[in-house]
Amino acid sequence: MSKTKSAWPEYDDTKGWIIRGLQDGAPIAMGYFAVSFALGITAKEAGINALQGSLMSIGMVASAGEYAAIMLIGAGAGIAEMILTTLVINLRYFLMSCSLTQKLREDVPLWKRFVLAYCVTDELFGISSAVPGYLNPVFTWAAAFISVVGWTLGTALGVIAGNILPDQLISALSVALYGMFLAIIIPPSKKSRFMAGLVMVSMLSSWLFTASPVFSGISSGFRVIILTIIIAGIAAVIRPVDDKGQPVKQVRKVR
Repeated sequence: MSKTKSAWPEYDDTKGWIIRGLQDGAPIAMGYFAVSFALGITAKEAGINALQGSLMSIGMVASAGEYAAIMLIGAGAGIAEMILTTLVINLRYFLMSCSLTQKLREDVPLWKRFVLAYCVTDELFGISSAVPGYLNPVFTWAAAFISVVGWTLGTALGVIAGNILPDQLISALSVALYGMFLAIIIPPSKKSRFMAGLVMVSMLSSWLFTASPVFSGISSGFRVIILTIIIAGIAAVIRPVDDKGQPVKQVRKVR
């Protein structure tokens, strides 16, 4: 029987993990291209050329953080302000990186863990977390490679295009990113009612944080971190899993 995409390779099958990573990363790359194209047009308005925009995208694969940096550059902000702002906005990736380390085998060397941390974005974290059992880092590397190519190429072409395209088209291109989020959360939600409930609770909690006068002043990065810790912590207590990602059967004590 031939392997299908739904069949995950063995842990030591490096070639299989690379192929699977490229397959799963291709849709993300297309979404990144659309979003970074619009970002490139914004960079053009801030006085950033195609080479500078490409180097920025390679160094920081983060739409919100990069957009904030471009806005600060256009406003003539200082270096310290740009560093602090992008650090706060992208702080959630630190939490995601820590989470992914729990899916790595103990024999994975430190340098591979650092390279994996560079590959963490919202979408790449989503597909990497969905890997059953231990995560082979080459899967995320392969997915990140094709995704970063799409992100960087889109930024460069967006800068070159400048203000040629109408604003309505640019707004339509950015919708692709939301489609990617749906593609990540819908399949596991269909398989598990518990996962579907977590998704709904997360969406509702995020909206409440945004609408609440008390929490609306908190940056989006910090809001994601706070909600992730709270919701993930509660979920871990209610539905714990073993090292292979399988639910742990809790035995009730009978007196």
